[in-house]
Amino acid sequence: MNNNKVVLVVGAGDATGGAIARRFAKEGFIACVTRRSADKLQPLVQAIQADGGQAHGFACDARKEDEVIALIEDIETRIGPIEAFVFNIGANVPCSILEETARKYFKIWEMACFSGFLNAREVAKRMVERRRGTILFTGATAGLRGASGFAAFAGAKHGIRALAQSMARELGPMNIHVAHVVVDGAIDTDFIRDNFPDKYATKDQDGILDPEHIAENYWYLHRQPRDAWTFELDLRPWNERW
Repeated sequence: MNNNKVVLVVGAGDATGGAIARRFAKEGFIACVTRRSADKLQPLVQAIQADGGQAHGFACDARKEDEVIALIEDIETRIGPIEAFVFNIGANVPCSILEETARKYFKIWEMACFSGFLNAREVAKRMVERRRGTILFTGATAGLRGASGFAAFAGAKHGIRALAQSMARELGPMNIHVAHVVVDGAIDTDFIRDNFPDKYATKDQDGILDPEHIAENYWYLHRQPRDAWTFELDLRPWNERW
């Protein structure tokens, strides 16, 4: 019998996704992390291993059904049961509705919503057989209200929130905890530092989100007893308008 515990993080970038993978690995989980390019995952995998954890990186286009099915089968067969699944693909691309193209709108939806369905469906099939598991979706304020210039992103994030709600209601009675995390605010990343220096300057006043602190909340959700499960958790700096 395989006693390994796996956390699968789809969209394991340099910030939030990577921090979540490291947090679960710290607790003895084998971190399986994906991006479209496996090479970009090597620093994260090596960092987890250097800290004494176990990690594997996978190249996978989360929008492609055949790739997703093969990925889940490979992990479940070769590494261990996926006890926690985190969907962390963003696709936050602003554009006026007057200039938005059908191709880009559809691609954003594919990345931020459809791929969440594909991956969560395949993981859920395995979790239901075992009658346990945690499925966590990274959301955004755009999933609650659409801002000017973000029609595509808002549509996708509304969709992923609706998916999470439906899955939570269907899978909860099967002992599967599904939760949606609203991350509202700038995150401490190179992108924010380079493109929004005024916002980044508030870091010393705790004005932007620390990925490690975001990750702590994902671990908290996974550890919740089922008599007090959270479905939706909002995370934002103290100074963020909402």
